[in-house]
Amino acid sequence: MTNLLSVLPDFDIQPYAHILPSLEKALISTADLLTLDALDVAKRAQVPPGDVRRLALAVVEGIHGPKSLVNGEGGHSGGSGESVGSNGESVERPVNGTTLGPHKAISTLDDAFDAALCGGIAVGKLTELVGESAAGKTQFLLTLLLSVQLSSAHGTAKSALYISTEAPLPTLRLAQILEEHPKLSALPSDERPTMARVQSAHIHDLEAQDHILRYQVPVVIKRHNVGLLVIDSIAANYRPEFDRGKAKGSAAESFVKRSNQVTGLGALLRHIAEKYNIAVVTANQVADRFATVIEPASQIPPSQQQPTQKSQPTSTPYTTTTTNTHPAATTAYAPKPDSTPNPTLSTDDPLSLDHQQRFFTGWGDEPSITNLKTPSLGLAWTNQLAARIALLKSPVYAARPYAPGEEPEIEGWERRFRVVFGGWCGEGRVGFEIWRGGVRAVGEEPEVKGGS
Repeated sequence: MTNLLSVLPDFDIQPYAHILPSLEKALISTADLLTLDALDVAKRAQVPPGDVRRLALAVVEGIHGPKSLVNGEGGHSGGSGESVGSNGESVERPVNGTTLGPHKAISTLDDAFDAALCGGIAVGKLTELVGESAAGKTQFLLTLLLSVQLSSAHGTAKSALYISTEAPLPTLRLAQILEEHPKLSALPSDERPTMARVQSAHIHDLEAQDHILRYQVPVVIKRHNVGLLVIDSIAANYRPEFDRGKAKGSAAESFVKRSNQVTGLGALLRHIAEKYNIAVVTANQVADRFATVIEPASQIPPSQQQPTQKSQPTSTPYTTTTTNTHPAATTAYAPKPDSTPNPTLSTDDPLSLDHQQRFFTGWGDEPSITNLKTPSLGLAWTNQLAARIALLKSPVYAARPYAPGEEPEIEGWERRFRVVFGGWCGEGRVGFEIWRGGVRAVGEEPEVKGGS
């Protein structure tokens, strides 16, 4: 039962203190308690079966009942501004913030982004911003640190907590956004956000991260009336811990250990968001995706093409090759992006990861994005998220003739804000740019599909 408090942090163990040491000694986990027969558990731990049954019922009630970890108090709450009363009916709870269907939201201070998100960043949920380096993740997060302080028209009139795992809070950039953003600079001085209401901390390893999130963050949330928790970035501390060179025999063990820690972290952040009714937003890093693609044979240099065998038809238009989809990794690089073929998935099997990644990663279903990426921490982390927002960028090349073998010249970047999935909204895409006032939408009207 060593993992009982990680599953139910607010569970009262005092009535069961006489059997918990025996259960721990017998290596009984919370999952064993809920799935195995109480008599079998009692035999393994040599404790009374009746006490085991009462403990199992209490754990089930703690998960699904009126004192669930969803709100830590009496009544079910999913951060939506509603709770279940004693008679089972829905009771409205007044919570400041932009209305987002049944949820409340924090505005991004841009109408196009808010429309793609069906209102903004949901309160009581775990949301992720994922993208390459310099994609604009921190710029979005800094804007949210200020907008959460606004009144109910845009925010929740609360403070913000910024936890960094890489660089410290960029206070100069935050002050610049506060002065330059038109919606912030136009406010009266007594209604404008202040940097004094942004709390910050730096985490340098996983041990400190777990301690701060479990014990210090709840105290700061109550003491400073925090309405937004930002972690930038969530994967930084996992890479030095788990990406070191290890013996082959321990690779699988390391992977399982990391997956378990990531799952526990996601459950903890969701618990914080739901119990304290705040928005939790994390930034995430990406890695290059190496995949088998099918490209036209005419785009592959003759030295790399497979020799045609007699048993194969000579008119076959495609040749299969394994490559990294990054343009710089191929020797036959097309000078113009318009002439670059759209990579095709190597399989149409709907159960394969190669087929499904385009639906939850944000990369893989746009022809103009050939440099495919995969968000860090894998499926174990993805399954913990309520929403994922991908910040995509693709190079804009100078329009001029290029000599054979010459790499094209990059003169700028095209950026897109994409809602990959969300529990309260459908997919959406918005072009954007980074400027002195933070980030703003550019181009045509945002494309939103399946919003509710």
